[in-house]
Amino acid sequence: MSQEPLLPEHLFLTTLKAPLQAPPQQAAIVATLPEIDAEAEIEVSELDEADDSSEMPEADLSEAEFSASDLPEVEFSQAETVLDESEDEEFEEDEADLEAEEPSSGFAALKLSAPVLKAVLAAGYEEPTPIQARMIPHVLDGQDVLGQAQTGTGKTAAFALPLLSRMDPNDYNTQILVLAPTRELALQVSDSFQRYGSGLPGLRATAIYGGQSYGPQLRDLKRGSQIVIGTPGRVMDHMRRGSLDLSHLKALVLDEADEMLNMGFAEDVEWILSQTPSERQTALFSATMPPEIRRLAQKYLKKPVEITLAVKTTTADTIRQRYWIVRGLNKQQALIRLLESEPIEGVLVFVRTKEATLDIAQKVEQAGYKAAALNGDLPQAQREQTVERLRRGKLDVLVATDVAARGLDVERISHVVNYDVPFDAESYTHRIGRTGRAGRSGEAILLIEPREMRLFNTIERATRHPMARMYMPEAEAINQKRVVRFMERITKARQLPQMEYFRDLMKAYASDQDAPLEEVAAALALLVQGRTPLLLPPDPAGLQEDPTGSAYSRDRKDKFHREKSFKDDSELGLVPFRVEVGRIHGLRPSMLVGAIANEGGLDSKFIGKIKMHDTYSTVDLPQHLEKHLVKALARTRVVNHPLRLSRSGASTGGGYTPDKAPKSWDKKPTFSPSPKGRPDHAPRAKAGKRGFLGK
Repeated sequence: MSQEPLLPEHLFLTTLKAPLQAPPQQAAIVATLPEIDAEAEIEVSELDEADDSSEMPEADLSEAEFSASDLPEVEFSQAETVLDESEDEEFEEDEADLEAEEPSSGFAALKLSAPVLKAVLAAGYEEPTPIQARMIPHVLDGQDVLGQAQTGTGKTAAFALPLLSRMDPNDYNTQILVLAPTRELALQVSDSFQRYGSGLPGLRATAIYGGQSYGPQLRDLKRGSQIVIGTPGRVMDHMRRGSLDLSHLKALVLDEADEMLNMGFAEDVEWILSQTPSERQTALFSATMPPEIRRLAQKYLKKPVEITLAVKTTTADTIRQRYWIVRGLNKQQALIRLLESEPIEGVLVFVRTKEATLDIAQKVEQAGYKAAALNGDLPQAQREQTVERLRRGKLDVLVATDVAARGLDVERISHVVNYDVPFDAESYTHRIGRTGRAGRSGEAILLIEPREMRLFNTIERATRHPMARMYMPEAEAINQKRVVRFMERITKARQLPQMEYFRDLMKAYASDQDAPLEEVAAALALLVQGRTPLLLPPDPAGLQEDPTGSAYSRDRKDKFHREKSFKDDSELGLVPFRVEVGRIHGLRPSMLVGAIANEGGLDSKFIGKIKMHDTYSTVDLPQHLEKHLVKALARTRVVNHPLRLSRSGASTGGGYTPDKAPKSWDKKPTFSPSPKGRPDHAPRAKAGKRGFLGK
């Protein structure tokens, strides 16, 4: 397509031959003409009617031939040439077209709203992942979408960014609902919405899930939340209470739909879908596409755009990857044991929150290591100083969040410890990529709790790299290493120049007290240990795991299938509870476990034997389960039926004889989910092989 000349042809030629004077009736502008090739031919085309009607004097062009040498020298930067208003507008439009033709790249090309785009770029993201690049335009257009993608492909941003761009932040009705199978995923999605929507004034995103008291959730919903993310059971509860109004809903997202169906939420999800406005936009994401998902999509999605993308996340071969299922110890104790048992050089510990960086760094320092926190609150100068200390060997351990560690490149990092399990394989890959650099080997260790096995399995599948299981280092092995390090410190101290003075001092003391020098040295060693004993006490019985047993089977068809029950449920204080759902309702054990673990916040290791009957079932749970958890689980629905959890009158083999609740209820160890969702006081099992119910 040829570009029109900057000036009409008759005006061009007249300007060349005539004096540089513009008609007085037109506004003057400065025009700069392109360079003219010395051998170029100037062709004169027919003039437009509008040009014919111009009052410009006509030039006799019948015999005119021009070459560059015939042209007078003209400095067009000083020429006052004019266009009429219509031509001026056409010129401006041409410029706009040229600017529009310049291609945008990255997230800027996806036409996100300005505040959302700014937040994404501020978070350090420049290029969208494949599923984001393909999904965002369709969601922005208001289309229903069906996405098949593994965890770790960036699918959360694929729906969060366009939905935030379309929503009205000034409308505090619930506009977006996201259903997630677990509380962990609900919290992750909520955090993503808040981070990407940080530039939208008044944005409120609320996560609602089982295991948390209703009070905070009711307050958040009452004041108005444009975005609600929750597990199906708790969402249904709030809808029935009237505390969650979805009459103004504009978009609904089913995240990890296959997981929700596997956990028995199919009827709950359909009930929620049936209660929302039919004109809503719907997005469904699933790692797999079984017939149940297809049926759900055909029934509730309107001409969806289907996008399939397999994750291609890989990890370096120079990194040895291991995982440790932390039981019996809290994670902080486990981290200290890990540091003591591994040949560390520089260690990078990843956590989820800024508060955790400070807390864990302090605990590591108290254990005798040089540690520091790295989070988004640190000024840039302090961040650089901290990284430089790690690089120069002045720091042993750096505790960081994902965002703060972005771009970190320190060769001496020998270990990456995932203290908090990342929510997706992409984050995991980025984390462990901080070690094993420049041809060096590296160690990546994942600390997981039993309830986090679902995340672990997802990461392992996505990376296609099996991890080796490691076991808790025994106290005896730790003590041997402590003694070796202590001896090394003594050897180094003997080389110091101050040794002569202290040698004479100790000889004088030994002579005065008539004490052998060995006793004097032992007394000094005792003083040196201070409040931190040199040796750990022996591990309690039952704390060690059986390395020959497998707590989780990688080959089982039903991931909720228990390999072996607890040796004796009474050893863990488990007693039978009854639920009013059974075989005739379509109940499967996996559904019951999923409901109790996710809605009640109970670690799956404290869910014992399950016996199913036609109209009811029994499940062994901790005897002193807190009352508010019993009430919460009683309201929880599975296969669209309330559990109505209550104490059972029949024992299932745990050695329990029904009786009244103890009077000293508050003095007994109680089971209540901590902020991380595990019991605060878990009874230790006696020695013996135990099986655990995996997720």
